[in-house]
Amino acid sequence: MAARASRMRATVRDVAAETGLSIATVSRVLNGQSNVAPHTRELVLRAVGRLGEQAPRPRAAQETPGGAIYVRCPYLLTDYFGLIVSSVGETIELHGRQMILGAGEAAQGAAVLPGLPDRPGVAGAILILPPEPGEELVRLRDRGFPFVVIDPSTPAPKDVPAVSAAHSAGARALMAHVAGLGHRRVGIIGGPEAWLSSEARLAGYTASLADAGVLPEPGLLRSVPEPTVEHGYRAAGELLDLPERPTALVAFNDKMAVGALRAAAERGLSVPGDLSVAGFDDIDVSRATSPALTTVRQPLQEMGRMAVSLLMRLLGRHAVEALHVSLATELVVRGSTGPAPR
Repeated sequence: MAARASRMRATVRDVAAETGLSIATVSRVLNGQSNVAPHTRELVLRAVGRLGEQAPRPRAAQETPGGAIYVRCPYLLTDYFGLIVSSVGETIELHGRQMILGAGEAAQGAAVLPGLPDRPGVAGAILILPPEPGEELVRLRDRGFPFVVIDPSTPAPKDVPAVSAAHSAGARALMAHVAGLGHRRVGIIGGPEAWLSSEARLAGYTASLADAGVLPEPGLLRSVPEPTVEHGYRAAGELLDLPERPTALVAFNDKMAVGALRAAAERGLSVPGDLSVAGFDDIDVSRATSPALTTVRQPLQEMGRMAVSLLMRLLGRHAVEALHVSLATELVVRGSTGPAPR
């Protein structure tokens, strides 16, 4: 057992415990940042020496100049993720770096994060909606490896850089628009319950309903395991078959809203005359439906650009004060929403 423990890699937490310093201070020393007192730097380096080869090394000693950026997107590169990845790739190229892409649903179960700091020629990483729990992100951070998360699925640890859209504010604006049209019985088709964006959008929807004097009805809420057209179609069908059906459906994303449009058409309901339908994201499909979808525009490409910019600042040893960046969304009103039927 002792031999096994001796082979385990020491972490930044171990160095912090050895020195009595904070994890943040130890990380600054190992990342080569200048805003550390000389005696503190010496204290950390002596502790690294005592812990031996298993201790995390200062980044300056292990980093490959001009190394590549690993981009992890364990999902199909459809219009949503494709827009983010293409923006990330273009921005990485502008910075003179190469991109290594790990994409596709088959990559979801792969244990990629633990090995990233040891991959030769990789300087940092962009993680898009990482399925890994926050503990794995913390461990990666503690090894001094620079990375940025785009659209975190769970609340990002405070010291982990993350870029996302203002989900709650966007959802609140959308529901305020729907309530302003007179809708009081609104069905909500939510995304996967474990996703942070699902929770934030639901909070925005219910806040606007409360502003209109409407208490959320559990019977008008459906959550889906995956935000797809088919799941949106099934959830919308359940809501539209209620004895007292909703006058509006608000979906987690545009694809699910397309499924809701299909369910409404099969039941002979006109949109927006009998039923209003709204989505979220403003991907291409939102403009291809008839009527076109009212939705919330996410700055997907700007999220990619911002994430790369943050990562380059980390690699350049620049101080980054805003680690959690939330980009504004925009309500886009189109023909799929109208006044509530009398």
